[in-house]
Amino acid sequence: MEDKNKVTVKIYGQEYTIAGNTPREHIMRVADYVNTKMHEIAKALSGGSVSSLAVLSAVNVADDYFTALEKLNSLKLQNEQLEKDSKHYVQLWDEAKKSFLQYKEDAQAGIEQKEELQRLFNERTVELDRMSTQYRQLEEKYTALLSKNEELSNKLKSQQEDKASEYSTLMELEAKCKDMENSFFDLQMENIRLKGDLDRYKKIVD
Repeated sequence: MEDKNKVTVKIYGQEYTIAGNTPREHIMRVADYVNTKMHEIAKALSGGSVSSLAVLSAVNVADDYFTALEKLNSLKLQNEQLEKDSKHYVQLWDEAKKSFLQYKEDAQAGIEQKEELQRLFNERTVELDRMSTQYRQLEEKYTALLSKNEELSNKLKSQQEDKASEYSTLMELEAKCKDMENSFFDLQMENIRLKGDLDRYKKIVD
């Protein structure tokens, strides 16, 4: 059995010996609280008997007790609500942590995908530069071919013009040749006629 603590205290001028299992300091604090209450009531209720002061003090202490008890119950309810909220927030935290881990994995996958896309982009850029160089070379060749084609076209046009001129000259020569042939034929005929006349003159002379 635990030893009880006996403490002598003074309440409203009277000494009392209080025994209890609670620590000495606790007993003295309770006695001091009751003493303070009785002095407060005595100031408000002058001329009251000690028993009346004691009863009123007891009523005030009881009121303080029930007020404190109500506050305690309210705090308990608040604490229960806080515990529920805490569990809810812990659940939200767990879900947020899972979401964060998933986001982290997705972000890592996104980074890897971005790196792969960057690699492909670099390859395509190199290929585009190579094709651009080839295109410029082909464009230069095409320009050169256009220039050569224009040169050949001009040359062909000149040759065609020369050929037309030569053809015209040839036609003129053919016409002159034909005229000469006709003239030669006429001369031949005239020569034959002259030979006939000459033969007749010879026969006449002979």
